[in-house]
Amino acid sequence: MVLLCPLSIFSLIVGLNNKIVKLLTTQVKGSVLSNNPNLNQPASGQPSVFGAPPSGSFGQSPNIAGQLGMINFTTPTYYVQALNAGNRLHSVGELQQMAKAKIIKSETLVQHMNSNYPVQVKTVPGVFSNREWIVTMLLSFTLGAFGVDRFYLGYTGMGIGKLLTFGGCGIWALIDFILIAMRSVDDSDGLPLS
Repeated sequence: MVLLCPLSIFSLIVGLNNKIVKLLTTQVKGSVLSNNPNLNQPASGQPSVFGAPPSGSFGQSPNIAGQLGMINFTTPTYYVQALNAGNRLHSVGELQQMAKAKIIKSETLVQHMNSNYPVQVKTVPGVFSNREWIVTMLLSFTLGAFGVDRFYLGYTGMGIGKLLTFGGCGIWALIDFILIAMRSVDDSDGLPLS
C-alpha cells in the first residue's frame, strides 16, 4: 500500500498534465476559430473551415466517406437553432467542432435541410458520444476508485491505473469526479459526452 500511493500520485500528475494540455489546445483552437472572420461565410465551392478533408494527390480531395457510405463531414446539411450558429447550413464536422468548443449542447436543436422538424443534436451520428454524462457521473461517484468510470469512457489504460492504485488513494478518483462534473472529460474518441 505504501508503494501504491507514490505510483498513484505519479500517474495522477501525468493524467492531469495531459488534461491541462488538452484543455489549453481546445481553448486555443476555439479562440482561433471564433476570431476567424470567414467562419460564418465560407467561400462558394470551397469546403467549410471545420472538418475539411485533407487534399489528396494533385489537389484532389479524397471522397472515401462517400465511397464507403459513411458520414460526410464536409457537406453542409444542418440548420442549428442556437444564438452563435448563424443562419446557414452546417456540416457534421462543423457541428462536431461546435460541440467540442461548447458552443452547442447535446440538447441543442438542429434541423436537417430535407426535414420539416428539428431534433436534438445528440441524435446526429459523430457529433456527441453515445456515452451519457449522468451515467459517467454516477459511475465516478460510486465506483471511481476502481476505475470503472474510465473503463466506461474507453480509457482502458487509465482504468487499470486507477484500479491498481485504488483511485490514486482517493485523490485521482476525486479529481476525476470533479472533472466529469465540470464536463471537461471526453470519451476515448474525443467526443463530448451527451
